[in-house]
Amino acid sequence: MEVLIAALIEMAEPLRLAMLVLGVLLGLIVGVIPGIGGIFGLTILIPITYGLDPISAFALLLGMASVTTTSDTIPAVLIGVPGTVGAAATVVDGHEMAKNGEAARALGAAYTASMIGGVFGAVMLALSIPLMRPLVLMLNYGDLFAITVFGLTLVALLSGSNWIKGLLAAHLGALVAYIGLDPYEGVERWTFGQVYLWDGVPVAVVFLGLFAIPELAGVLARGQIQTTMLAPEPGGLLRGISDALRHWRLVLRSGSIGAFLGAVPGVGVVVIEWVAYGDAARAKTDAAKGEPAYGKGNIRGVIAPESANNAKEGGSLLPTLAFGIPGSASMAILLGAFAVHGVVPGPKMLEDNATLLVTMILTVALANVLGAVICLGLTPWLARLARVPATSLVPLALVFVGIGAFYAGKDWRDLLLLVVFGLLGLVMRRLGWSRPAFALGFVLAPNLERFFFLSWQIAGWSWLTQPVVVIFLAIAATTVLRRLVGWRRGRGGKAVEVPTRLDLGFTLVVLATVLVAGVSLMALPQAAAIFPAIVAGSTVLFTLVLLWQTGRPTAAGDRQCLAPDIGFILIPAGLGLAILALGHLAGPVMFLLVAAWRFGRPGPVLALVQAGAAAAAVYAVFDLLAPQRWPDPWLWPG
Repeated sequence: MEVLIAALIEMAEPLRLAMLVLGVLLGLIVGVIPGIGGIFGLTILIPITYGLDPISAFALLLGMASVTTTSDTIPAVLIGVPGTVGAAATVVDGHEMAKNGEAARALGAAYTASMIGGVFGAVMLALSIPLMRPLVLMLNYGDLFAITVFGLTLVALLSGSNWIKGLLAAHLGALVAYIGLDPYEGVERWTFGQVYLWDGVPVAVVFLGLFAIPELAGVLARGQIQTTMLAPEPGGLLRGISDALRHWRLVLRSGSIGAFLGAVPGVGVVVIEWVAYGDAARAKTDAAKGEPAYGKGNIRGVIAPESANNAKEGGSLLPTLAFGIPGSASMAILLGAFAVHGVVPGPKMLEDNATLLVTMILTVALANVLGAVICLGLTPWLARLARVPATSLVPLALVFVGIGAFYAGKDWRDLLLLVVFGLLGLVMRRLGWSRPAFALGFVLAPNLERFFFLSWQIAGWSWLTQPVVVIFLAIAATTVLRRLVGWRRGRGGKAVEVPTRLDLGFTLVVLATVLVAGVSLMALPQAAAIFPAIVAGSTVLFTLVLLWQTGRPTAAGDRQCLAPDIGFILIPAGLGLAILALGHLAGPVMFLLVAAWRFGRPGPVLALVQAGAAAAAVYAVFDLLAPQRWPDPWLWPG
């Protein structure tokens, strides 16, 4: 109690409260901008903390890191674009609610769940620090492998009406994840001789291409975010808050998942949110209560991942403080701040720096409350964006998507891959292939390979008999078998779809591509080839099952089906060319002005204001806040 009182007194100083508020505001801004995320924010803030005392420094840093997964809900719900990779699960039901005129309800529920989940994670952090050592020592790489496999089985719950397409999408994501230098032999896998791909395909580019481009295309096709002509439901914000409070058991259960898995090094936020989402989807109690199905605007599909996301931050801080082992990528950056301020994390920190430790816990809790309150206050205005004409909203959103994809590598191939994965996302959405499943496979595949090899090298095959491994693998196998048996009994293995030629052609392209990629693995060493070969073989198997399942193709609507997607992909391609030719400031301005001329909105004066405001925002974030070297424009090099 004395330590808690001392920590409260330390946190009450005006400078430290100001640093906390500043960190929260910056975190909310970073979370809204697609593609940059909390790591970007921590990287630019650490140099600012050099002249601060440790408590003020960590109030700023943890204040920012704690709320990026709160504000990333805004673009996820309103335009279907995850502000960070941790909001991909929120898109599934949150954006559907916005289409139905329930944007305020979705945002209200998300912010309330985020606040409760974040505070819950901080409380779990405070209670668990003395017990952390035996828990961390209990889990080994074999257990992490089994947990990862369990996460992949959630694909069956997230793949819509055709779970085989969901599994195939996850396999394709895994194969894309294996592009780059093999971590065991140091050989190239599917890099086509490009040094750019040695580190793999950039995560932000994949997520923005898969989710942002298709959803913005959908918004433009509808004319606005909201699909219904009805006015937004009055009291939607309060109803969303009430939903989160009514489902308090789900909030705490998902928060527990986030805090526990966040404390396990190597299990990222993407895994955590999908595990929480899948756990909520298993409880099939909503249909009887009149709620929509999951994926169609179910409020529990918003509450669960948002609770887990924010509780994760407290969980990932556990191994960081207790052992100096970062629980996430952002915590790895935070270890650098520990070194700067002479703080040594580890078992003795509770004795040597108890007051600082408690102030960190308080910072996480207060930041989540403050961030949620700010976002709740802005919700009535944010919800109005659902009725803004798409011709004004989509070009502006595309600017930040393009800059978000370009800023990390600053390579023209970032923009090329954005267009490629954007087109892939458009085709997958059109043909009913699960984009969340692809994203999940892309994120989990490297961990799956790494955990397997480490387990095998340490314990041989005996790790397969460990209790945690047996339990999680049994649950995963049971989930897949139940789906397979249900499909056989319900459909008899007969053709259940009448695909277009486009659908059949895409499936055959997938099959041919995977076969060629699999054959190319024969030239690689065994350690580099074994896991990609297993995934490629499984992909071929499920592709053949899908071809057997579908019926005779028809040409009906093929051209009309694909033409809008091809037309839209030219828009982000034009943005990319403008950025490369004119620079990261002049390029977006020119793009927005041309878009305003092309669509006839929002008018010449407002178009100039919009373009200027966008350039000012890009300059403030990427030149003033985080000054860096941008590549020279093509039209005026040097």
